[in-house]
Amino acid sequence: MPTLKVVDREGAEHEVKAGAGGSLMEPLRDHDLGVTAICGGMCSCATCHVYVDAAWSAKLPAPMSDETDMLKDLTTYRKGTSRLACQIQLGDALDGLKVTIAPEE
Repeated sequence: MPTLKVVDREGAEHEVKAGAGGSLMEPLRDHDLGVTAICGGMCSCATCHVYVDAAWSAKLPAPMSDETDMLKDLTTYRKGTSRLACQIQLGDALDGLKVTIAPEE
C-alpha cells in the first residue's frame, strides 16, 4: 500500500495511504484534497491536474497523447511536471510519491 505525500493548494502537506491498483486521482478525491475529478477518471476534464515532484517525474510512464492534449487544452497553470492524476496508476513502486495539487482552473 503506497503512502503519498500530497501538498494541497494552501501549501499544507498531507500523508495519504492509497490502495495499490487504482489511480492517483481516487485517494486525492476521496481525501477531499481539492481534486474534483468530475469526469470520474476518464481523462476528459483535467480537474485532477497535479504537479509531480521532479524526483518522481522520470519514474512515471510518459503521458499518453490524450493526457497531453487535455493538459494543453484545458489547463492554464501547466508545468513540465504536470500530469492528470487519473492517468497515474498506483503500485508499491510509487510509495513516497510526492505531488502538489495544481491551482483550480
